[in-house]
Amino acid sequence: MSAESSSKLNKLLRDQPAGVVLCSAWLVDNGYSNDLQKRYKNSQWFESVGTGALIRFGDQVDYLGAVYALQTQLGLSIHPGGKTALALQGKSHYLELSPKHAQLFGDQGEHLPLWFKKRDWGLSVKCALTNFLPPELGLIELSHKQFKVKVSDPARAVMECLYLAPKSQSLTEVFELMEGLNNLRPASVQKLLEACKSIKVKRLFLYMADKAKHDWVNYLNLDNVDLGSGKRSIVADGVYVAKYQITVPKALEALA
Repeated sequence: MSAESSSKLNKLLRDQPAGVVLCSAWLVDNGYSNDLQKRYKNSQWFESVGTGALIRFGDQVDYLGAVYALQTQLGLSIHPGGKTALALQGKSHYLELSPKHAQLFGDQGEHLPLWFKKRDWGLSVKCALTNFLPPELGLIELSHKQFKVKVSDPARAVMECLYLAPKSQSLTEVFELMEGLNNLRPASVQKLLEACKSIKVKRLFLYMADKAKHDWVNYLNLDNVDLGSGKRSIVADGVYVAKYQITVPKALEALA
């Protein structure tokens, strides 16, 4: 390997943390040609994890190392959300030692690269692409291994759970998650509620926060929150909650 190639390799190894995916297109944009990448692979500095993606040779890369690449190299808004984001922040009541599922969210019009979808990350990864919330709102940076990824903050994560409910997410479980969020910042919740496009999500969020008797609810200004008009039946054969004009599961309404 030439001195120039070796110097560029050292810079790449120094600047990029271990445990992450490196996208070939991003490498090309930063001066690492496809030919140079091939030489690095032949010299066993890097190995392919699918078309268009590399990792350090022998490195252990999980799905968060791939999400890092999606966010920092491809400029996507895809991030861990819902129960996954809460679990990563230690705010999930069901914390699994080795989770079997990961839920990602991204903006409408984005897509996961083929290398991400084809790779076995050791768990099932689902991705919901939706614009019910702005892609930049309600995200925080979380440290993982030697790098950071953006994940949903607790308020956004609960809203994402409610977006998936009741079809893909139990409403009673979401309420149990909501019960633990007694220290949300009203200003942050206010911004999310004002920006949220889903009437269902907003009504359920406020209903659950009310039911959990969280103090921060008292500091919200609902005059600026569009809660729509008319009744919403979230489930069939449920209980009607007049204050929020929603029909919720009997088991949820029965919870103290």
